[in-house]
Amino acid sequence: MPADSAQDLALMADLVAGRDSALDELMERWEGPLHSFAHRYLLNATDSDEVVEETFVRIYHKRADFVPGSNFSAWIFTIAANLCRHRLRWRRRHPSESIDIPDEDGAPGLGSTLPAGGADPAVAAEGNERIAALRSAVETLPHDQRTVFLLHSYEDLSYREIATIVGCSERGVETRLYRARQALRDRLTRLFAVATA
Repeated sequence: MPADSAQDLALMADLVAGRDSALDELMERWEGPLHSFAHRYLLNATDSDEVVEETFVRIYHKRADFVPGSNFSAWIFTIAANLCRHRLRWRRRHPSESIDIPDEDGAPGLGSTLPAGGADPAVAAEGNERIAALRSAVETLPHDQRTVFLLHSYEDLSYREIATIVGCSERGVETRLYRARQALRDRLTRLFAVATA
């Protein structure tokens, strides 16, 4: 994730001042982290791409609403998280077959590391099974818990930044993260207990 918030703030100031090419620079800096977050949240490449594009469209249209000096990463992830939540709601109301091309293990990735090419096939199969189980478990988390878990575990945001994104206190982030981890642990324990029974 881009670490230079001063550069983001300068680019936003340029964008507000009318230099539209500043958006291209923000896209170059943030497209990867946003896509990573959206893909882990939605588990669908097409939806993820559209959410990232819409995030930048919203940044452009709402550029005058950005408060100079505020936390840009929190602002951009707030937009993306809200778009992910809306996209997931829409998908639940309008189910359809996915046209995504799956990863090696048959599902869109959470970005987990797969065993190297020379690994034992049994170990690789077990690793793929665990990755699929984690994806499935994360997908069952409520929006706030899923957002907090993904932002903390994969985007390495601070509790303060996450609190801004989800609209709660840092203590609230800590609580949601704890509940998300507990839910994931319980679900994965049950899943693997059934698989080994």
